[in-house]
Amino acid sequence: MMSTTISNLSEVAAGAKLGNCVTVGPFCRVGPEVELGDGTVLDSHVVLDGKTIIGRNNRFLPHVVIGAEPQDKSYRESGTRVVIGDGNVFREGVTVNRGAEKEDHTTRIGNYNLLMANAHVAHNCHLYNDVILVNGVLLGGHVHVENGAIVSGNSVVHHFSTIGTLAFVSGGCRVPHDIPPYMLAAGSDNPTIRTVNKVGMQRAGISNQTIQVVVRAFKLLYRQHKKLDEVRDQMHDDLNGVIPLELSNLFRFLERQKQGRMGRGREVVRQQPDQQQDKAA
Repeated sequence: MMSTTISNLSEVAAGAKLGNCVTVGPFCRVGPEVELGDGTVLDSHVVLDGKTIIGRNNRFLPHVVIGAEPQDKSYRESGTRVVIGDGNVFREGVTVNRGAEKEDHTTRIGNYNLLMANAHVAHNCHLYNDVILVNGVLLGGHVHVENGAIVSGNSVVHHFSTIGTLAFVSGGCRVPHDIPPYMLAAGSDNPTIRTVNKVGMQRAGISNQTIQVVVRAFKLLYRQHKKLDEVRDQMHDDLNGVIPLELSNLFRFLERQKQGRMGRGREVVRQQPDQQQDKAA
């Protein structure tokens, strides 16, 4: 097994914990509360700061900054953190801020995500797994991006918004509200739901039969503008009560969105500060 290598042009604090086969290239700085899992690579000019816990086989390209203080005026320098899973790629200039003293005080990034050049992940965001943030994407605080979602280049997402599973946001969007799972949103200002992300669903191995069920629900909701309860009942009858998981996910998401404010289901978190414990991991 190859040993961990650290360039003599880099600074690794005494308290940092490095796993096996970690590579720290030149001109990097690793803070005293950082933990790096096996096989992780820092190319060069990478800064890892604060309480930052990183899993295995992640790659950080030049000028990435992870774990810097949140850009939140209420932050009081407490022990908030960033938690990152396995197999992620952070391209040039990506920034990920550690959590503010809200929700569970943590910014979370799951597994096998790709963050392209100059993307920004603000405090208390949660990227799930297999997410792609294209060049220049900016996520406000407390944004959730669920499994397999893609946010295209230079899009900006309003704080407390949620991008649903396998959703696709077109380039250059200003996203002030939730984007439901399996949907494709487009429009530079306040994007609308245009169609179903059939390609993303197919790539995820979802059957054509299930895709057509989601397409049927999309037409009822966004073309005929029927109410959610009416669509739920109609689809239940049409499918003889056999509801695919994906359709259930869509309905649950829309129900949460309806219970929130301004099109953002997670606004209820901000409304209930005494219950701000986000248990998603």
